[in-house]
Amino acid sequence: MSIQATKNQGRTTHKRVEDVQLYINGAFVDAQSDTTFENVNPFTNKVNNLVAEGRREDINQAVTAAKMAFEQGPWGKLKVEERMKYINRIADLIDEETEEIAFLESLDTGLPISQTRKQAARAAENFRFYARMVQTKLHGESYPVDDEFINYTVYKPLGVVGLITPWNAPFMLETWKVAPALATGNTIVLKPAELSPLTANKLAEIIDKAGLPEGVFNVVHGFGETAGATLVAHPDVKAISFTGETTTGSVIIKNSADTLKKTSMELGGKSPLIVFEDADLERALDAAVWGIFSFNGERCTANSRVFLHKNIKDEFVKALKERVSNIKIGDPMDPSTQLGPLIEKEHFEKVKRYIEIAKEEGCEVVQGVVPEEVKAGNFVPPTLLLNAKNDMRVCQEEIFGPVMAVIEFETDEEVVEAANNVRYGLAGYVWTNDLKRAHHVAQAVEAGMLWINAQNVRDLRIPFGGTKDSGIGREGGHYAIFEFYTEPKVIHVAIGDHHIPQFGKKK
Repeated sequence: MSIQATKNQGRTTHKRVEDVQLYINGAFVDAQSDTTFENVNPFTNKVNNLVAEGRREDINQAVTAAKMAFEQGPWGKLKVEERMKYINRIADLIDEETEEIAFLESLDTGLPISQTRKQAARAAENFRFYARMVQTKLHGESYPVDDEFINYTVYKPLGVVGLITPWNAPFMLETWKVAPALATGNTIVLKPAELSPLTANKLAEIIDKAGLPEGVFNVVHGFGETAGATLVAHPDVKAISFTGETTTGSVIIKNSADTLKKTSMELGGKSPLIVFEDADLERALDAAVWGIFSFNGERCTANSRVFLHKNIKDEFVKALKERVSNIKIGDPMDPSTQLGPLIEKEHFEKVKRYIEIAKEEGCEVVQGVVPEEVKAGNFVPPTLLLNAKNDMRVCQEEIFGPVMAVIEFETDEEVVEAANNVRYGLAGYVWTNDLKRAHHVAQAVEAGMLWINAQNVRDLRIPFGGTKDSGIGREGGHYAIFEFYTEPKVIHVAIGDHHIPQFGKKK
């Protein structure tokens, strides 16, 4: 992708971004229908560029290319050491392009560039981590049976896998799926979110430059109802990994059933952050503010429900109000910006409607102020919903914006019950200096991931995923390479003359 940009007082100013094509069978191509759609800048609400709209015929072409690359191309026959050279080469190229990736991500999503720079660096590590993981951890087991058998397992790639990725932190989340899928020997058709195509295209350019064989990696931009649905239903696609909204995940599971695909679903969240009276309040405050207002509040693990013990609620709320008033709202390209615009007008209106619902339900709404000079963008200021009750819609439904509901509690049992009284179960956070209480509450909260006295820090080795309506399966670590992107095969080897029944033999 060719871009032109200038730097003005430390901030990068967008000049021009070229139109985006599909990437199929090692070539950048137009959609077969010659149809495009507009990619809109959330900061200016002006068009960044045009994007090729892939449809059924383009998905079919990409899947055919990926299948050929897996079954007849060199990818499936490469030695692991040779395959890992490609994986590490991709990581090196990402490092070389970090600044451009960060720029494109901020341009596309409205995420502050100070945050997208860190995401680009994490993306490179995704590839290096899985190169190490496959070389050191992807091994089978043996099961000797007396002196008659040795049974052993090997893990084989699935073939063509479909990856459907979201628009929040898209580059990092795309690489989180692409890296283990490629490292384990699969071929890929990626359908990125239509709202954030730029860094998916950049990843295609990087992988093309790395010299992967034709058809191993393909990108088809387009919409879920056409491109995404075709990918999910395609009989030659062996698995679908999806990150996104819960209702869409449910539809994907239903539509993949006819072809008995493996599915991995990382879905929505309404995660609780619980602050007890004995917590380190300053650190808990830092974590609570960062956890909901970073990434513009558009993150699945955001602590959108904050439970405060009644003895410290007033003190904590006073500090929250001060923090909210000081959060820097502005141009995502300004390194000092902490909160940027939401991804698109429709989502912006949805988040604003929830704030009005909160008022109707009886919440006191406290907000920061959006500066006049940036009001062309999709800005929702950092918002507190005070005096919230856990049964309110704004405490039960995923808003996916910079909106924190604050709920008072008194006992451990009360807060655990409230934390669990929601359809989601992705993440949770517990703040207390009583370690016995910390472990008890963390184990009692129904969520796939809990942090004690910590913000949302991620270790690539751990399983990432949720319970209830927050997903099925886990990403990360050996869970990706053993449980999703490969299948175990058992080989039974006779090392002695074991008994075989002799049906039909005359005595």
